[in-house]
Amino acid sequence: MRLLPLLGATYFMVAGGPYGLEDIIGKAGYWRALVMLAIIPMIWSLPTSLMVGELASAIPAEGGYYVWVRRAMGRFWGFQEAWLSLAASVFDMAIYPAIFVLYLSRFAPTWTSGYRGTMWALAIVVGCALWNLTGAKAIGRGSVVLFFVLMAPFVVLIAAALWKWHGHGTGALLHAVGAPDIAGAISVTMWNYMGWDNASTVAQEVDDPQHNYPRAMLGAALLVSLTYILPLAAVGLAGLAADQFSTGAWTDAARTLVGPALGLAVIVGGMINGAGMFNPLMMSYTRVPFAMAEDGLMPAVLLRRTKLGVPWVSVLLCAAIWALALRFTFERLISIDLVLYGASLLLEFVALVVLRRREPNLVRPFRVPGGMAGTVAAGVGPALLIAFALWAARDERVLGLNALLFSAVVGIAGAVVYAVAELIRRRV
Repeated sequence: MRLLPLLGATYFMVAGGPYGLEDIIGKAGYWRALVMLAIIPMIWSLPTSLMVGELASAIPAEGGYYVWVRRAMGRFWGFQEAWLSLAASVFDMAIYPAIFVLYLSRFAPTWTSGYRGTMWALAIVVGCALWNLTGAKAIGRGSVVLFFVLMAPFVVLIAAALWKWHGHGTGALLHAVGAPDIAGAISVTMWNYMGWDNASTVAQEVDDPQHNYPRAMLGAALLVSLTYILPLAAVGLAGLAADQFSTGAWTDAARTLVGPALGLAVIVGGMINGAGMFNPLMMSYTRVPFAMAEDGLMPAVLLRRTKLGVPWVSVLLCAAIWALALRFTFERLISIDLVLYGASLLLEFVALVVLRRREPNLVRPFRVPGGMAGTVAAGVGPALLIAFALWAARDERVLGLNALLFSAVVGIAGAVVYAVAELIRRRV
């Protein structure tokens, strides 16, 4: 992948358009949502993209963050990084087919009722697995095309909202919702701004990664913020009530401001959002088991590649696992995803600091600014937000367990699986 396809793939790994912001508006109201969307990326996305820019350009290895943590802290912690990331993916990857089905139901409710919704979600998993077998270049280029198709209805929506506002007051921007759920809104905002490290796992499939990764990270960060804030501010100025927003409500906003045709276009965009995010994320996650297999921590069968360099066994295995989580609810998926992803992200920031100290002569085409103090400080904001996510998930339950206890069990299981994998490797 060259810079533009990498930028497109990174954008979809993180955002995929304004879809997913509806719950932030409904939970917090417009002005609070705008504040969150402006401030949280400064302490969550920007430090993470800087960290990825430095490590991906300095160590452009297949497997990305797994390789960074293993190199900084050893095989055990490298395995835990991969384990937590892949465990988070089980919940993360179930979200996007659910978004596809949700928007499809807005067009034809009978098509998604009962078992049909699950079948549509399964079709997304299978279709993206087949697309992934065509290689990273095809996925990157496809992401660029999907970005323009997906954002086209929102350009019209923004223009119509601003035309309706036409400078008359603040619309609904300053109106509060009845019972704001700030904790829930922050969690959804964090989820909408996470995933910057996912692009790192395909480094060997990127042209000039030393220079293109930092450019793609910073470019995508700006693009994500703009495509989030502009539509939200526009519909607020147009006077649409915030408490009417929930997942999928962009369709209603489009119908209200323009008409059924734009509503249908937004529905199509929502379906593209689900598939468009699932596809590059599948490319990202499936490179991690491949890199682990190279180190003897996963079965050697995962090393099998197609002529295009795609680890096809890993693609099929991961697709099968993700299909098992398709029935979880959207809110529960976000809570568990944030906890597990947050733990793996903290390990990456630790690896950043450790490598700065242990390997000061490592060639770094891009550096987190501020020297060692800036490097340490970069992880503070994400750490605080992750701590908040842990607190916010305290009442969530998964498989009968408290979300935090469930996450702890996943972490302990990672240590046990590592011990078994090492024992098998040494005996072989």
